[in-house]
Parts: sequence; structure tokens; C-alpha cells
Amino acid sequence: MNYINIVVYNNLTLFNILHELKAKLNFNIGQLIKEKKDLIKYVNDNPKTLILTTENLTSEFNNIRIRKPIKIKTLIENINISFSKSKFKNQSKYNINKYYLDINSRFLIKDEIKLKLTEKEIDLILYLKNSDIEKNSLDLQKDIWKHSPDVETHTVETHIYRLRKKINEKFKDKDFILNNKKGYKLSN
Repeated sequence: MNYINIVVYNNLTLFNILHELKAKLNFNIGQLIKEKKDLIKYVNDNPKTLILTTENLTSEFNNIRIRKPIKIKTLIENINISFSKSKFKNQSKYNINKYYLDINSRFLIKDEIKLKLTEKEIDLILYLKNSDIEKNSLDLQKDIWKHSPDVETHTVETHIYRLRKKINEKFKDKDFILNNKKGYKLSN
């Protein structure tokens, strides 16, 4: 079984019970966190974390809301199921400079601010992220839009213009996608 980090949010009793049982568990019991800002920081620093709580947290957190009473066996089963789901979810997240790109939910995220993207915008960002060199309009037209190189179109320029505009309006970042004479690339 893979080791996962478990933190308990704002429930000392649950933390103490799990801490007593930690030798019998297949996961690490991290710490008790009482403040939401501390929780956000911890999860950002430790993305493979599962939060156990009796409170209602948003779905942006990998968490299990515990309703009392609960059997320990049921709790452990829920933790293992949640871990399997989070592995899938974490495989869909990409770090891009100071952003996270979540391809499952189609969000570009920075500092808890989310921007909804289209499939083509995600394809474009991932294509540029995975390229070591600048990509020109013909490369993007052929590889992203599957257009023939001899077709006259402004699809690439239009999409990049709109994507830059969305990113600038949401994150105030004019330099997410850079271009020069060689083509387009993501900023470092």
C-alpha cells in the first residue's frame, strides 16, 4: 500500500484516536490543523495529503467529511478509496510556472483563483509546456488543430490572442505565452 499523508482539520478527538492507532495503519498521520489558511499552505506544500474533518470543505481539497458515529474499519476503507481517487486526480494536474493546470476540471489555477479553459486551450498550453523550443503558427495549426499547412487561417493567432486576454484579465499576467520570431512558448 502507498503511504499517504493524513491531516486532521479542526478535530482534536479524531486526531488523538488516529494517533493512537498509527502503528496499525498504512498511512502517516500528519498533524492537527486548526486554521484554514494553515490548511491551504500545508496542502500546497504537500499535495498528496488527505484531510479528515467533520466540517464541510470545498471539493478543491482531497478530504473526507466524517459524520459521527463512524467505525474505524469504515473510516480506513474510505481513506483507501479516497487515496485511489486522488491518485487519478493528481495525475491530471500539471505545474506550469506559478500555475496549476487541472485537465480534469479544465481549470488554470493560481493562488486559489481559477480560470475555466476550453479543451483546445488546454491542448495548446500542454503542447507548449512539453516543447523545448518555440512553436510557430504552422506547427500549432498542424499539431493542435490538424489543419493542412497550406490552408490559410488565423485560428492559431485568434486562439492565442483570446487565451492571453483571458489569462491577463483573470491573473494580470501578460507574459504567460510569449512569442518571438521563432514562435510561441510559455514563460519561465
